Amino acid sequence: MKMTSLKMKKILEDRLSDSNFNTKYNRDDDTFRVELKNTKQGVSIKLPNIIGKYNQQGEKAIDDLVDHVTESLRIMNKTHSLEGMEKNIFPVIRSTSFPTKAKSGANLIYKDHTAETRIFYALDLGKSYRLVDEVMLEKEGWSTKQIDEIATFNLRSLENDYRIDTVADNDFYFFAKQDGYDASRILNDTLLEEIKDKSIGELAVAVPHQDVLIMADIRNKTGYDILAQMTMKFFTEGRIPITALPFIYEDKKLTPIFILAKNRPEK
Repeated sequence: MKMTSLKMKKILEDRLSDSNFNTKYNRDDDTFRVELKNTKQGVSIKLPNIIGKYNQQGEKAIDDLVDHVTESLRIMNKTHSLEGMEKNIFPVIRSTSFPTKAKSGANLIYKDHTAETRIFYALDLGKSYRLVDEVMLEKEGWSTKQIDEIATFNLRSLENDYRIDTVADNDFYFFAKQDGYDASRILNDTLLEEIKDKSIGELAVAVPHQDVLIMADIRNKTGYDILAQMTMKFFTEGRIPITALPFIYEDKKLTPIFILAKNRPEK
């Protein structure tokens, strides 16, 4: 039986029924929202995205979503301190369209990265995380520079395992540790330089969503087409999409590129 938005809405209402939650469906943008009754903070779910995952993974997609939403709301309902949690602070990459305010109204701490991306900061809480806002920093008396240095140091301590696929003589490196910081590894200059040194052609980098980083040693025109198609596919399937535009990594700088089918990318 074909899954529809109304059917998925009913499933989520049943699975997320809780005396502490309010749920509502917005037909105009096809989203389902779950909120905490006491604070109105919550999570919005794009139903077409979860339906797509359901068609691929079945009930597992719904189980994973329910776990994620429940844990996120539990985290939102608690007060968190940065002091003593320094080893649990990491940078996270988001698109430039990502909100810069928390649902509470507090400004999130971020800094610009590229024309397509920004860097936010996450307090890792195990199964979930909390983005760091100005209120949290002021409470500890920390500066933005201080949290950036802590997060960057922690990022470098992460393992950088990857898988290599060779397609049409182009090497594609996939980083998908599923630790919440796969895309964040684009901030590890040492890692970028390591792959750059291995590359024969031009090094392209992509962060289509939070849970994957793609680096590509592009040696021919076909490589650009493959990368463009691959990045778009990941972008549409990701739980937290970032950007469908890849970057060229050159002289330690990332430049977004738009790849024209069957053509060399235009910078």
